[in-house]
Amino acid sequence: MPIDPNGTFVPVNIAILTVSDTRDLATDRSGDALAARIEASGHKLVDRALLRDEADLIAGKLRDWIADPQVDCVITTGGTGITGRDVTPEAFARVLEKEITGFGELFRMLSYQKIGTSTMQSRAIGGVAGGTYLFALPGSTGAVKDAWDDILVWQLDARHRPCNLVELMPRLKEHLAPG
Repeated sequence: MPIDPNGTFVPVNIAILTVSDTRDLATDRSGDALAARIEASGHKLVDRALLRDEADLIAGKLRDWIADPQVDCVITTGGTGITGRDVTPEAFARVLEKEITGFGELFRMLSYQKIGTSTMQSRAIGGVAGGTYLFALPGSTGAVKDAWDDILVWQLDARHRPCNLVELMPRLKEHLAPG
């Protein structure tokens, strides 16, 4: 991916939410992998939490982080499948102002190269709410690594060309401005 060597890196403040009925922070390998990648990339991990697969709990935590001026981006892992307890996309639907449709499409395209048609079971989603980026990733460590290494590390780098999500951050709240 093209990085402008003359550009300035801008650290992004990121919160991680793991959605799981079976994991805790001690057994959260996907969250650990994501946290390590965020910090190794020069970004700041500002908060981390783990919640059960309950849409109300997930949406509430997303709203808390959206309202927090110290959080620029929230990345969740888990709950994006199609079983009865997988409700992360439904929680996202309650808070998103705009969906970044291309994120889920791109994730599934890249995932297809590794796991074939099984990628159709992922409901990975991205979007924006209150000036905060939100991305929901599957709960597997491989999916987290793929999403970060192949998409998010580039789009959350202000030096990435021809464009990136960081350069849009100052404009994400334009619709909230008076006038």
